[in-house]
Order: sequence, then structure tokens, then C-alpha cells
Amino acid sequence: MFDLILIIKTAGYLGLFGVIFAESGLFFGFFLPGDSLVFTAGFLASQGYLNIYFLLAVLLAAAVLGDNVGYWFGQKVGPMIFKREDSRFFHRENVNKAHEFFEKYGGKSLILARFVPVVRTFVPIVAGVGKMDYKKFFWFNIIGGFLWTIGLALAGYFLGQIIPDVDKYIIPIVLLIIFISILPGLFQLLKPKAQ
Repeated sequence: MFDLILIIKTAGYLGLFGVIFAESGLFFGFFLPGDSLVFTAGFLASQGYLNIYFLLAVLLAAAVLGDNVGYWFGQKVGPMIFKREDSRFFHRENVNKAHEFFEKYGGKSLILARFVPVVRTFVPIVAGVGKMDYKKFFWFNIIGGFLWTIGLALAGYFLGQIIPDVDKYIIPIVLLIIFISILPGLFQLLKPKAQ
């Protein structure tokens, strides 16, 4: 497991921005640990390592800008994404799942996808491929980015303030967040296939 505390302390705000930006909309960012990173950054802010207000602004900006780049990429590259062959970093199945998710939930998928790893990276791309109205995309993007970054970071921040010696429990908490974030994928894997 990554030492998220060390990564955040070393990389700082710029590193946090880069990871959240990449995970939110860059094609190769799907493997990054966004949920646990945002939560842990909030926790570190509660311990005085980061300024919570600046942190929230950086995280929200990274999430919203990342999705915008994903949307732009999807719009420019379009259907070629769905024709691409599988490789080490690209699996068509991930794009297809994001497309199904987008078709099922429409604009709300931009909000819901924030809380589903891998899907979070591909849904803005699919929105661009599908030429979703940009104004609509923009507002769903802001709402989803706000709920995800601000919600998770504040959860880490407030837990860090109210639980005595929370640093002793940070690894189990982060593991729990990782487990919760992969649950949708596990349910999808274990769900019986339609005949």
C-alpha cells in the first residue's frame, strides 16, 4: 500500500492537484488512489500539515478541471476510443462500463461516478464522446466535484479533530475507504451475468 501521508507531505498541494486532476479525467489516471488521497489530505489538514481552506480549493479545482479535460478529450477523440485495442493501460471494458453507467444515469452519472473508482475517470470522456451539452456537463461536473472532494476532505478533517490519536487508526480508515470504493466493482463482478 502507498504511504499516503508521506506522499502528501512530500508532494504537497501541487502533487495533490496533479493526482486528482489525472484521476478525474486523464485517460491513464484511472489507477490513482483518489478517494483515500482526498480523505488523508483532509486528515493531515486537521493535524496542521495543510491549510484546510487552500486544500479544499486545490482539490475542487483539480477535480473540475480534470473532468473538463476528459470531456474535451472525449469530444476530440470521439469514437476512436471505442475502437482501440486492449493494452497494458487501456481496457475497452472500462470505457464500456463508463458508457453504460452514463447511459443509465445521464447527467447524474457525473455526480455518481465521482464515488466509483475507474468509472470516475472515464465518464467525463464518455460525456464528451456523446456530445453532452457543455453547460449541462459543466454544472453536473461542479456539483459532483464539490460533493466528492469537499465531502471526503472534510470527513478526514473532522475525524482528525474529534477522534483522539486518530493517526493510530488512519491506515485502517484508509483501507476501509479503499474497500468501500471498490465495492461497486465487486458487486459488478459477482453479479450473475444475464443469460
